[in-house]
Amino acid sequence: MSKKIKEQPPEKLTGIQLTEVPKTAVGVKAIVSALTHIKDEVGISKGIQLLSKLNQKDGFDCPGCAWPDPDEKRAFLAEYCENGAKAVAEEATKNKVSPIFFTTKSIQELSELSDYEIGKSGRITHPMYLPEGATHYEEISWEHAFNIIGEELNSLNSPDEAIFYTSGRTSNEAAYLYQLFVRQFGTNNLPDCSNMCHESSGVALSQTLGIGKGSVTLDDFNHADLVIVIGQNPGTNHPRMLSALGETKKKGAKIITINPLPEVGLMNYKDPQNPLKWVGAGQDLTDLFLPVKINGDVALLKIILKLMKEKEDAEPNSVFDHQFIEEKTAGLEDLLKDLDTYSIDELLPQTGLTLDKIKETTALIINNKNIIICWAMGLTQHKNGVDNIREVVNILLLKGSIGKKGAGTCPVRGHSNVQGDRTMGIWERPPASFLDNLEKEFQFKAPRKFGFDVVESIEAMHKKEAKVFFGMGGNFISATPDTTFTADALRNCNLTVQVSTKLNRSHLITGKKAIILPCLGRTEKDYQATGEQFVSVENSMGVVHQSKGTLEPCSKNLLSETAIVAGVANATIKNTTTNWSELISNYDFIRDKIEATIPGFNDFNTRVRIKGGFYLPNNARENDFTPTKTGKANFSINKPSEIALENNQFMMMTIRTHDQYNTTIYGLDDRYRGVLNERRIIFMNTDDMNSLNLKKLDLVDLTSHFNKEEREAKGFLVVPYEIPKQCTATYFPEANVLVPLKSKADISNTPTSKTVIITIKKR
Repeated sequence: MSKKIKEQPPEKLTGIQLTEVPKTAVGVKAIVSALTHIKDEVGISKGIQLLSKLNQKDGFDCPGCAWPDPDEKRAFLAEYCENGAKAVAEEATKNKVSPIFFTTKSIQELSELSDYEIGKSGRITHPMYLPEGATHYEEISWEHAFNIIGEELNSLNSPDEAIFYTSGRTSNEAAYLYQLFVRQFGTNNLPDCSNMCHESSGVALSQTLGIGKGSVTLDDFNHADLVIVIGQNPGTNHPRMLSALGETKKKGAKIITINPLPEVGLMNYKDPQNPLKWVGAGQDLTDLFLPVKINGDVALLKIILKLMKEKEDAEPNSVFDHQFIEEKTAGLEDLLKDLDTYSIDELLPQTGLTLDKIKETTALIINNKNIIICWAMGLTQHKNGVDNIREVVNILLLKGSIGKKGAGTCPVRGHSNVQGDRTMGIWERPPASFLDNLEKEFQFKAPRKFGFDVVESIEAMHKKEAKVFFGMGGNFISATPDTTFTADALRNCNLTVQVSTKLNRSHLITGKKAIILPCLGRTEKDYQATGEQFVSVENSMGVVHQSKGTLEPCSKNLLSETAIVAGVANATIKNTTTNWSELISNYDFIRDKIEATIPGFNDFNTRVRIKGGFYLPNNARENDFTPTKTGKANFSINKPSEIALENNQFMMMTIRTHDQYNTTIYGLDDRYRGVLNERRIIFMNTDDMNSLNLKKLDLVDLTSHFNKEEREAKGFLVVPYEIPKQCTATYFPEANVLVPLKSKADISNTPTSKTVIITIKKR
């Protein structure tokens, strides 16, 4: 059966090449890289036709990130980025994983491959089944697969013994049906990838502004005076954001970047949509860069708040927007009193920055009115991740930079529909009003007890309190922390089910029995009983729009995610008034149900057919904060980091390479950081290297320390880099084994993948 996750042996760490870190991002190299992936996976002719429909109003949504498309004019040649092209190439690949593939390769043999090699195997073409005790997957019919799942679910002592995970690529229609099936089955165990990334954002924004989403639109970037990008690397993770920042700069705005590592894309980029810009020096983006220490964000933001207060006290009405504060906010006095309990001298060492640099930053905030602050996992995946975002909101509220053009909050989501999935009800903590609507529309009694999030799901499986795991997309084992613990948890299940397009590590770390259900990709046509269908998605800024694939399915044995949900529901739930087969015959029927149960979707089927889609209501955008407990936007009191490193301990954060999107490994290069052909590396400050007598490319073992527990990852190569002292960075999923499951953010329960305490031992 399934084996331990295999650590890559040191003898494979010989092909690394270190190059000079480039001065600019995107440009010709990005275009060449994108076309190379397209050529290798799809073929140039077919690939170019496919890319011409990517993120176009009559095409399909990128299966990568959730950065929004322009509301009006879109680039005809390339309304996508390098990694978007890679994502499409991976999905539309010519390579196939057929039943013959599984016949010739055992689970043990596949487990010995790297994640990169597993992913490059290709698209899965048939449903596959791993019986208990078997060494190979075998082909199975859809009907038989559904029946096995239904029988296993119905044999549980309680519906709460099943976990139903969701990746952020699931469409609105599939997500809505999925949560409906799960709740009719009888549980709210609906963890999703938001639990591991932007849950801290959702919690903090809901508490302070009354909505767990950002408040800005893409057009706001055209009207901003100042954009602050903190804890984010858009050059790799959301490259199309660089175009928006470039337009912001052209209109005279300033950009501040706050991040432990200098990321090339935020420093300078060459517009790939303008051939005249492919040569030359490129466009400088960042005006001021602050290399903050890992987890030094609250300390930094608190110093900025104190400096703002000092200026306001010295020159009343010169900094704070008092009219906005008086009319729209609550809690200012408590915030100001709390600020007085801290001294700058006490906070400054946590930041690793000079006071002059912070004063320069504060001056830009004071002297500009329309401010947008953007962030990603660099803020959310900390023990005080919620505090990080609430402190960001404090700055915006003092400036009145919420709910007006060119200003507001901008949490940048990862997966293409992760925000839409939450809107559709994929959440382990559903609001009572939503459950009331489901009950009224579908005539059933919805479960009211909150379900498990990701961390709680892993713990439940590990304790054998959860016995079935169903993954709607994603690569759970590679996305989650504490890899060995999580693998053991999955193996404790009686059945694990994965809905997937391509082979990944989660197909090899299984329960006693396992099923793979291959689904259509975003690029493929979706035929149902009434003809070809389209789906809808929601981007990072709350725009709902349609997506329609253009390719014929790569196999006749694939089903859409909606059809898979209906098949499982029909095999599982016997007493229901829901006609699952009718709902999937025409996705308009699903959208009618969404309209009937979720606010903001009035005239859904009409408005989703408008090219470019429509905006969902956003109270913070409208300067309406009545959904909060006070009925106003709330200032909050937040704590800086309480972590104290001992001698020879370092703070580690996990990051992505440029040849990677989430757990999908496109290649082995990190071009923007000058690392080629290797992933098991650790970035270190040169002074820290000297203190440990380490040289470039020395082989080291890493040990993480948490609550007297130790976790070990062997065989990493040391790479010197511009990173603050006592701070290090490694790639995930390779370093996920070091992230303790019980180390999680307060309130949001997000794993703290950006604050892992480690020691480093030379081999």
